[in-house]
Amino acid sequence: MILACVLVLLGEVGYDALTYEEVARRAHASKATLYRRWATKGEMVVAAVAAGPASAATGAGDIDTGSIRGDLIALCRRLDTTMRSADGSLSLMLLRAGLEDPALCRHIEETTGPTGAKLPASVLDAAIRRGELPQGAQPFAYEEVAGSVLLLRRLNGLPAGPDYLTYLIDSTLLPALRASAGTDPPPRAIFG
Repeated sequence: MILACVLVLLGEVGYDALTYEEVARRAHASKATLYRRWATKGEMVVAAVAAGPASAATGAGDIDTGSIRGDLIALCRRLDTTMRSADGSLSLMLLRAGLEDPALCRHIEETTGPTGAKLPASVLDAAIRRGELPQGAQPFAYEEVAGSVLLLRRLNGLPAGPDYLTYLIDSTLLPALRASAGTDPPPRAIFG
């Protein structure tokens, strides 16, 4: 009940305006109860995301299909599932909160497991070891493009089925990841 109220409020007022007071009022709980469970607003939000949108997609743990293409498909499926398990305003709010507080995004990924928003170092390193990506490949292309495209498709009611994801990965993500080696460090990605 409390975590559901957190998600509703996040969608209504955003991360910055979310308060313990309003969550307590909506959930018919005391602020003391909230503070005992979550020391910070960030922890409360992470718990709500883990119990809500992220729970729909993160049960499988780490991704290792044996190929970068398969890993990217699995990550995009997770991200699409995560985004579609929340309403569009919540997805946009989480994006904005992550841009303003990158530690919040890292904390969500560390707590819930890979949501698909970030390209895990383990996936990138495995692809480099297998020779599928060059040494020095950067996650920026995946983190900037995959999340943005899937969010726009979600907000516009467009599907992101297996054929679409395969095309996105083959035509855009893999070439961009391969081209990222040897370039200057990129700026922080939207979902990075």
